[in-house]
Amino acid sequence: MADRVVAFGPGRVNLIGEHTDYNDGLAMPFAIERGVTVTAEPARRFTVDALDLGERDEFDEPERADGWKAFPRGMVAELRAAGFDVAPAHLTITGDVPQGSGLSSSAALEAALALALLGRVPEDLKALARLCSRVENDWVGAETGLLDQLASLCSRADHVLRIDFRSVEVEPHPLDLGDWQLVTVDSGATHSIAASGYNQRREECRAACEALGIDTLRAATLGHLDGVLERRVRHVVSENARVEATASALDAGDLEAVGRLLDESHASLRDDYEASVPEVEATVERLKAAGAAGARMVGGGFGGSVLALLPGGVARPAGAFVVAPHAAARLL
Repeated sequence: MADRVVAFGPGRVNLIGEHTDYNDGLAMPFAIERGVTVTAEPARRFTVDALDLGERDEFDEPERADGWKAFPRGMVAELRAAGFDVAPAHLTITGDVPQGSGLSSSAALEAALALALLGRVPEDLKALARLCSRVENDWVGAETGLLDQLASLCSRADHVLRIDFRSVEVEPHPLDLGDWQLVTVDSGATHSIAASGYNQRREECRAACEALGIDTLRAATLGHLDGVLERRVRHVVSENARVEATASALDAGDLEAVGRLLDESHASLRDDYEASVPEVEATVERLKAAGAAGARMVGGGFGGSVLALLPGGVARPAGAFVVAPHAAARLL
């Protein structure tokens, strides 16, 4: 390891395509300006200072731990298991992505940890995204898909990524908003994906696949199930279609159509996927009343932030944070 390595992992916003990644579906995320910075310096054993929390962890060999400590421990273990030579280091962590906001502070932390410990950006970013996902799945206990990690590691400034999670094809797509703006507003209801209904939704998707005799919901068709499982399938199938429609609308410069698709996505997440909470609904209503062309919950759900598309001339509501596509994780 060099004397000092500083790495930055960006948070992300998902324009559209929610709860599709772990169903081999489609999504359109992008990295944002906010993120997590990790500094690594050589040391005799691993020491980790989470500056924003005022907490420290120390270890020689990574063993299981709860909370934020699972991330650096899991990252060291997974990098070593993948064949990387990871030497002991003193790590400091700081960031400006609010935890539980739905802007993927977890993937930002994973990306920054990986690059800081490696001291370089590997060529195979998709493989690194899978490794980061294993940290989150197996060490943190959140059954997330690859969306957040691919967005943090593979994004490009001024572009959204159209990701096909069946083929893991990542296609940059220009995002030209003109005088329109994308903003996020924190609903005030923080979530912990591992402790929320997120893992339950994944289990319901697996149950739907088993009932339909298919491997993933990417192959699902509607009208074969009843009740909860049919609603979950309907969200995934319709959300994939909305991603394709959004890509076409962006190509055509039809931002009003994008706004309508955001509204439809939120309705599906609320009604068919049942991933919303009252604070999120109140935030969506407030943004629509302020003139948003479309608004929807983002992230794993059950709290977090709302994304809104504001036409030119519409004033940014109080508490709104402008988001735009920025570069991927990198060394500073």
